[in-house]
Amino acid sequence: MQDIAEQMQAWHASGRSFAVATVVGVSGSAPRDPGAALAVDAAGEAVGSVSGGCVEGAVYELCQAAIESGEPVLERFGYSDEDAFAVGLTCGGILDVFVQPVVPGSDSGMDAGLALIADGTPVALARVIAGPAGMLGATIAVTATGQHGALSVGPSTVGALERSVVAESRAMLDAGRTGRIVLGLDGRPCDEHGQGTVTCFVESYVPAPRMLVFGAIDFAAAVVRIGKFLGYHVTVCDARPVFATARRFPEADEVVVDWPHRYLDSQLGRIDGRTVLCVLTHDAKFDVPLLERALRLPVGYVGAMGSRRTHRDRQAKLREAGLTDTELARLRSPIGLDLGSRTPEETAVSVAAEIIAHRRGGSCLPLSAGNGPIHHDVAAAPEEPQPAPRTHAA
Repeated sequence: MQDIAEQMQAWHASGRSFAVATVVGVSGSAPRDPGAALAVDAAGEAVGSVSGGCVEGAVYELCQAAIESGEPVLERFGYSDEDAFAVGLTCGGILDVFVQPVVPGSDSGMDAGLALIADGTPVALARVIAGPAGMLGATIAVTATGQHGALSVGPSTVGALERSVVAESRAMLDAGRTGRIVLGLDGRPCDEHGQGTVTCFVESYVPAPRMLVFGAIDFAAAVVRIGKFLGYHVTVCDARPVFATARRFPEADEVVVDWPHRYLDSQLGRIDGRTVLCVLTHDAKFDVPLLERALRLPVGYVGAMGSRRTHRDRQAKLREAGLTDTELARLRSPIGLDLGSRTPEETAVSVAAEIIAHRRGGSCLPLSAGNGPIHHDVAAAPEEPQPAPRTHAA
């Protein structure tokens, strides 16, 4: 929902009612991840997408119906081989979509959540997508230090349940995770959906992941462009002021003149497991002090440019600096996948492909070479909320 938050906030600020449809569960070769959203306002304007086209028309109609009725609904969309024009996912996957009407001023949790998302404040938006009557659609916006909104009037144990929702949501916010939680009415975690349970979909909105590009060379400019395309906040760092200029890297979010290892030391509070480091200097006086630190940090990816000989020499120097085999195994060098790249742009594609494969668990083989699942990081099947969602073209 983050990618359409600006438009939703504009509707909200103008007092315009709308409905938002969010993917809350996926199975098989579904086209969008949980959290993907389509919003439709009372005038029929639509932004976003839940399926890349497969079921957009049906979801659009559900949004219009939700605006009319004021009632949220959980729907399941699956594959139909009986009618090529049926509402279904031709890729064979399954989507669970939660459709929620939004009336500005009627839900303090949603009101606060949209405002926090729009201004970039880290927040977890927890919405009840299955549970007792009176709770469906209840929204709590959880930040690191507080909460906005509350669960609707329900059973006497709602206080304990609400505290658990807030605690679980805050933990997911800390990890930058989006997904479902299932709790009993007493607030205790449950393994299965059923009577007496509440299912919440928690969306974590955190700052964009960071890409740190070390080495202000022509290849770096191409890596910056593709990093921005992938949604990273991109910083270029080089110790040479003649090369590290905003004019040479207009698409970078930041251009820093500093020794790479010293800059990395200054950023320890701003990096996490989603951070990627691309070391493109292939100069030992820059690379070795930087990699000595980087390979000991809990970042998502560390790649370094250079020939195989450069890699061997660099690896030997890092061993001398005290790095273990386990730490050295984290280094992706030479950086990128073997695509036969020559130009800076081709090399950037190679680097981006390796980053994606490393993050998502891809095999790096052509999709045509196998017949297994296309998406490696998606659970085998979505959990079954209660009450069960209505199904389209199962």
